[in-house]
Amino acid sequence: MTNTLPRVRGPVERQPDAPRRDPVPAPVSRLRALDGLRLVAALMVALYHYGGRSGDISRGWGASPKKLFPGAHEWFSYGCLGVQIFFVISGFVICMSGWGRPLRSFFASRVSRLYPAYWAALIIVTAVFALPWVVYRTVTPSEFVVNLTMLQMPVGAPRVLGVCWTLWAELRFYALFALCVVLPGTTRRRVVLFCAGWTLAAAITATAHQPFLDAVFMPQYAPFFIGGMGLYLLHRDRRDVTAWGIVAVSWAIGQHWAVVGLWHKPNPAAFSNRHASVIILIITLGFLLVGAIALGHLRWANWRWLTVAGALTYPFYLVHEHLGWVVVGVLHRGLHIPAPATFVLTIAAMLGLAWLLHRYVERWATPLLRRALTNRPVTPR
Repeated sequence: MTNTLPRVRGPVERQPDAPRRDPVPAPVSRLRALDGLRLVAALMVALYHYGGRSGDISRGWGASPKKLFPGAHEWFSYGCLGVQIFFVISGFVICMSGWGRPLRSFFASRVSRLYPAYWAALIIVTAVFALPWVVYRTVTPSEFVVNLTMLQMPVGAPRVLGVCWTLWAELRFYALFALCVVLPGTTRRRVVLFCAGWTLAAAITATAHQPFLDAVFMPQYAPFFIGGMGLYLLHRDRRDVTAWGIVAVSWAIGQHWAVVGLWHKPNPAAFSNRHASVIILIITLGFLLVGAIALGHLRWANWRWLTVAGALTYPFYLVHEHLGWVVVGVLHRGLHIPAPATFVLTIAAMLGLAWLLHRYVERWATPLLRRALTNRPVTPR
């Protein structure tokens, strides 16, 4: 969701563990299929936010999406699983981008990637919600300032962007990975020990019922990040039996948490009734697709437009929910455009805004911020 894919470091033969860092192979090519999968996951989340739930989006539509999309709302409700797929991709990409990189460089790459588009999205959403004809809640100046840090959730401030809860999960993953893997120097052994230790800590945390431990080890989301790291180890060496074990255990625990969080007994009054088997199938498909990319089976999907799709994913993810409420209201209630057409036009509008944010914010602000944090020149792409 938040990651720019670095040049792929091609598979290497597994070396015996040693105190020194593993050798880093030269860059080869970009995993464009992973870019495309990131956008697919973002579109899944958009389907959920526009048609797979009730709440604020119902105010935009003027009616519950359950009534507007009686045959599709149940399927749209599974779109929230795009977040879990994002986390698997994130585990893969962060492990890849952090390999052989010093802590300062890793820190600069994450901050410069996350914050420019995030700040721009905060300003846009806050400004739009402050318009007198927009009926959604605005935030106070103090709340807005706290949101600039991306730490509004742990300090208890209201969120400007509803999707930022996933960014808080990403930040915690980055911190754990930086402290346990990047700081001492990335090796296969350290990644394996980190995956094993985090898996055990998350499992224990699930039984402890301690808010602090929940915040640190994220038992509901840890398996997806860990599974992604295991898949990157397989990208480096597909014969790595330990990596296969990491992926298998992560999938098993991850699908459990997905079912626990999203399934409930059939209830006619519920907005939707998800089936456990479909939840498991989607989680499995996410792991399989990232795995197919890691093992090189989707190398043929190397179209240039997939790079553009990957670049649009993060800004689209940031702006699509809250601004989508407003666009839906203008198109459907204001201009009386049919619901299916409004759905498509809203997604297209958010992709257009994402392109503008990428073109006019990220492309200059990201290298500028990275240069400021590393004190060395960065050539804008």
